[in-house]
Amino acid sequence: MTADIINLRKARKAKARGAAEARAAENRIAFGRTKAERKAVETEQERARRAIDGHRIGPAADADQDDGAAS
Repeated sequence: MTADIINLRKARKAKARGAAEARAAENRIAFGRTKAERKAVETEQERARRAIDGHRIGPAADADQDDGAAS
């Protein structure tokens, strides 16, 4: 009928380590992109922005909205 004796300090620290590891795993999923991956996405977005800007026909979109409102 003897119970297992546990050190509460060690148990508390083990629990804290487990919680910290779980939080770290969530952060790796949420923010875990390498610098190269971030740079690749940034470069692709810049290329797409330039492609869209290059296909514009008229001046800024502001002028189109003003002309429509005056009519």
